[in-house]
Amino acid sequence: MNIRIAGATVNQTPFDWNNNVTNILSAIEEAKKQHVKILCLPELCITGYGCEDVFLSQWLSARAFEELIKIAEYCENITVNIGLPIRIDGLTYNGSCVVSNKKILGITLKQNLPREGVHYEPRWFTPWPAGKTITLNQYEGITAGDLIYEIEGIRFGIEICEDGWSREKRPGYSFKERGVHLILNPSASHFALGKSLNREQEVVLDGSRLFSCVYVFCNLLGNEAGRMIYDGDILVAQHGKMLAQNNRLSFKPVDMLMCDVDFDNESNSQQQPLTDSKDPNEELTKAVTLGLFDYLRKSKSKGYVISLSGGADSATCATMVAEMVKRASNELGWETFCKQVGLTTVTDQKQAVRNLLTCAYQSTSNSSSVTRDAASVLAESLGATFFEWRIQDEVDSYSAKIERALNRKLSWTTDDIALQNIQARSRSPVIWMLANIKQSILITTSNRSEGDVGYSTMDGDTSGSLAPISGISKPTILNWLKWAENELGYTGLHTINQLKPTAELRPSEKHQTDEDDLMPYILMAQIEHHAILHRKSPVEVFLALQDEYDDREQLKTNIKKFFRLWAINQWKRERYAPSFHLDHLNVDPRTWCRFPILSSGFTTELEALDRL
Repeated sequence: MNIRIAGATVNQTPFDWNNNVTNILSAIEEAKKQHVKILCLPELCITGYGCEDVFLSQWLSARAFEELIKIAEYCENITVNIGLPIRIDGLTYNGSCVVSNKKILGITLKQNLPREGVHYEPRWFTPWPAGKTITLNQYEGITAGDLIYEIEGIRFGIEICEDGWSREKRPGYSFKERGVHLILNPSASHFALGKSLNREQEVVLDGSRLFSCVYVFCNLLGNEAGRMIYDGDILVAQHGKMLAQNNRLSFKPVDMLMCDVDFDNESNSQQQPLTDSKDPNEELTKAVTLGLFDYLRKSKSKGYVISLSGGADSATCATMVAEMVKRASNELGWETFCKQVGLTTVTDQKQAVRNLLTCAYQSTSNSSSVTRDAASVLAESLGATFFEWRIQDEVDSYSAKIERALNRKLSWTTDDIALQNIQARSRSPVIWMLANIKQSILITTSNRSEGDVGYSTMDGDTSGSLAPISGISKPTILNWLKWAENELGYTGLHTINQLKPTAELRPSEKHQTDEDDLMPYILMAQIEHHAILHRKSPVEVFLALQDEYDDREQLKTNIKKFFRLWAINQWKRERYAPSFHLDHLNVDPRTWCRFPILSSGFTTELEALDRL
């Protein structure tokens, strides 16, 4: 039997009923026009996945079911699965409802709930036991639980996101025993660099091979609720062979992938060209620009403001905003793009960047002409609005007040950190004022490596309401900047790519660089990999890295420095602006890594390292 099946990803917003239902109905109507028989929609698509503690309310599930009933009326001559929370006896379950020709056939309830990294599902949802079904009298007598459906002779089951990743308790094993031909996987699987390859192999290809079936995966799309970005991945595989995949991270509110599948003879199934890019720099660009686009339009802000230092981090943020304008307008079309971001009289991309991106170089007596020129050249090349001013008067004023209070002069010998921090903090009020006047989002330009060790000034360079790159490491940023210059044509990055990263907070004769203050960024990333991602002790980190470094004592010193700085700077990480989750780890305690503000600081563990 040859039928047309499809997945449709949608860009949703938590309990934005009008937006969410409009996107769902657009997907259904397009699928009907294209004669699709079975359509897979993403997990929790009616409410959005990121509702957090609102899932614990009674009203959210009740309203979602009301919307489901309305949507079902549009499901004529098509079968669609639609995700929503289901409330049963005071507990909330993660459900996927199957509607066929306007009739609700049942609701599959999620059996496996993720509880690590960015996931907190057990806080909101209860796992459903395998093999159990129930009649929901409060939901018009609908059957729910572990279900199998049949449409035109095609038997299918549903694995909801984590169900497909759970090797031992994967529902697909039971589905195979019950003779399914098709498995649908509606998901809200967050973006991380390189994750799509694991998803393709472990969930989709392995699923289609292990269970001798056709497997359809459909992910949510976009920056739904502020931190998580979903790539909108749609995949169709049959018996271990990939048949079709869309191009991920689209700016469109709805994206659909259709595939004609022969369930009797797989050689007759449609094989589509696979063109989605897996290049990490391209992936990162698509994820950040989509995240910025959605954050801008969903927050109803007028643009972005950046304190442009002439360094790598602020340059990355500014370039990403410009690239967002380019990619979003190219894909959506100029009129649609302008409507989405609130532009009315703008006629080209350069004008749009000028309206949406405002940069300011804020110098002190320790700032160099090199970074000033680098910032100016980049802003001009991007088309951004650019200002520059000196804040030395403010720095001097604050310093003079403290000197009078303490009755002594401040010096770099005794007051190094304070003299550095006051410069960063003096930049904050005026850049905030500019952002307020512009009704724009102030971007915090901190990266993950800085977050590891607290290499930032609280209420200074951490000021802002969004930290788009604080989920990625400094080496990743430096590599991306060179790629953006060479591959995306941002020639204004050339000078920045030649500079060593520096805070420029000490006098020039001290030749300050970030790596002199800390340690080599590559080593920091290696320590982070073992200590934070894999949660190893100081001794275990040393044993993992000792063969790569000749100077064992220096390696020990850097490992101790990392752990000490990590431990004492958790309070900073608690206060960082919301960040995009972009990699396999993040140091934002709201999205990946929780750590106590007060602890021993690894005292005993670092003493053990000294004894090696």
